[in-house]
Amino acid sequence: MHTKYKGHAGEIAAALLLILKGYRILARRYRTSCGEIDIIAKRGKLVIFVEVKVRRDLQKCSDAVTYRQVQRIRRASEIFLQRRRDLKECQTRYDVILMAGWQLPVHIENITL
Repeated sequence: MHTKYKGHAGEIAAALLLILKGYRILARRYRTSCGEIDIIAKRGKLVIFVEVKVRRDLQKCSDAVTYRQVQRIRRASEIFLQRRRDLKECQTRYDVILMAGWQLPVHIENITL
C-alpha cells in the first residue's frame, strides 16, 4: 500500500480508537500555516492534539516523533484554539498514537520532548 494511504488509514484507525475511548473528534488533518495536526479530539473539558505515526515497527514509529514536530503541533494548536473560543476553558494535551503492522495501536498521552 502506498505510504500516503497507509497514513490516512492509520489516522482513521486512530480516530476510531479515540472514539472507543470516549473522545469526540473535532477535526482530522487540520491544516494551518504552521503545519498539520492529524487529529483533534475532545472528552469533557480536555482537548487533545494527536500525531499519528504508522511504520513497520513500534521503534520506528517512536523514532519518527521529533522535537520539531511536537513544536509544530503546539504552534498549530494555538491557531486552532484562537479560532475556537468555545474551547477557551478546556485543558489541552499533546498525544501520539503509534501504529505498527498488525500490532494494537499504542496511545501515548502527554508527550514531551
